Amino acid sequence: MTPQIDVLKLARELIDIPSVTGEEFQIGTSLAELLKRRGYRVELQEVAGDRANLIASTGAPPRIVLSTHMDTVPPFIASTEDDEFIYGRGACDAKGIIAAQIAAAEQLRADGLGEIGLLFTVDEEVTSAGAKIANTHSIAASVEYLINGEPTDNRLAVGTKGSLQVAIRTEGRAAHSAYPEQGESAIEKLLDVLTDLRTIDWPSDEQFGETTCNIGVISGGTRANVVPDEAHTVLQIRLAVAAKVAKSRLEHTVNERAALDYKSVHDPVRLMAISGFEQMTARFTTDIPYLTNWGQPLLIGPGSILDAHTENERVKKDELLRAVTIYSDLVRRLLKNG
Repeated sequence: MTPQIDVLKLARELIDIPSVTGEEFQIGTSLAELLKRRGYRVELQEVAGDRANLIASTGAPPRIVLSTHMDTVPPFIASTEDDEFIYGRGACDAKGIIAAQIAAAEQLRADGLGEIGLLFTVDEEVTSAGAKIANTHSIAASVEYLINGEPTDNRLAVGTKGSLQVAIRTEGRAAHSAYPEQGESAIEKLLDVLTDLRTIDWPSDEQFGETTCNIGVISGGTRANVVPDEAHTVLQIRLAVAAKVAKSRLEHTVNERAALDYKSVHDPVRLMAISGFEQMTARFTTDIPYLTNWGQPLLIGPGSILDAHTENERVKKDELLRAVTIYSDLVRRLLKNG
């Protein structure tokens, strides 16, 4: 018999492997080695270059899969801990979750429940490229339920907002700044567009709340003494309603003054509710919209989304330990009901 997983120790070990989006090779291979040693059948599914999703099973076709992502936002932050918390990049988003899910899977296997699997993806923090590739894998055909892990304070999410990420580009004509009349400023054009975008009355929904728009990136120009001939911005819109409604308002406001390039688009998702679990609606997005072939989705995980992506990212130790029980109990309940 292999020893039980030490969840807190594994969480720290995973945090200490840098895996900013685009650099997931080492954590993928490390997890693959760990799971192979523990008797899983492991596949590294190529996504791009040396980046790969990890898919693990016991050998039996999995009916339920525990899933989350291996990549993190920058910068890398090594792990530390105190009596209450584990700190570091990925503590709650989502390396602590990986540790809890592996520990739960080991508990289930020890009790003879082999119809389970694990799916850990790359690129969730950017465009969910890993999930899109994972959705083509044949193993998904046997899966009845996908339990996705994100920091929900160990509450079961009954829905997640949609997402619309769009790049907006304006063009002008370069000129010497001493003679601005000879040029056309792309930056001024972009500022006019953004001023109007900030006045949009975005639609809301009773369950999902307000649609919100974040101007995340602005760039343009080359030097202070040159009238800029190019500028662009990237917006992240968190959707409370169907994407087509927000796109319509966006395009009407821009009114062909700029080029729009949609990087990712998906509608809000309503998720399965189960009695006996504290519930919440997530304002963030996940891989779930891109894993439609992997059974009915659920979303739950330890940690607070308010700690994710921060310099003080952390997760409570007792929440990690409780998550192991939550994941294993949830799998048992779904298998029984199935």
